Amino acid sequence: MEPRLTLVTLGVADVARAKAFYEALGFKPCGFENEHVGFYEAGGVVLGLFGRKPLAEDAGVPDDGKGFRGVSLAHNTRSEAEADAVLAHAVASGATLIKPAQKVFWGGYSGYFADPDGHFWEVAYNPGFPLDAAGRMQLLPRARSGEVGTGSP
Repeated sequence: MEPRLTLVTLGVADVARAKAFYEALGFKPCGFENEHVGFYEAGGVVLGLFGRKPLAEDAGVPDDGKGFRGVSLAHNTRSEAEADAVLAHAVASGATLIKPAQKVFWGGYSGYFADPDGHFWEVAYNPGFPLDAAGRMQLLPRARSGEVGTGSP
């Protein structure tokens, strides 16, 4: 198996509302959308939005998830000020602030927001994981050896 992450699909209560929220954050539709689904390029990974109930049915599981789902998505930034700006933009676009950005134990700066369906996003500045010109995280050799925090606990 070749390890890779190509698509993250969020099950949402209202596809139109979710599409409007993510487009307000700056995500651009890929052109494969309809009233049931949205797809957005996200730096080499695709973000998909799909009805929560049909997504649960497709997986063959009940649609009864509540509260924290044990997963968070992340948006890494180039500075603490940029992390603050991203959190503020998300809240202005309809997100709920879960935790304001602050210095964290692993040596960076991070906060959380929840999208309108309760999906958690961490917004983090991690000096050990710089971003390249395209915004992709660079895993430095010392970070891989465990000398630097991961960006999340």
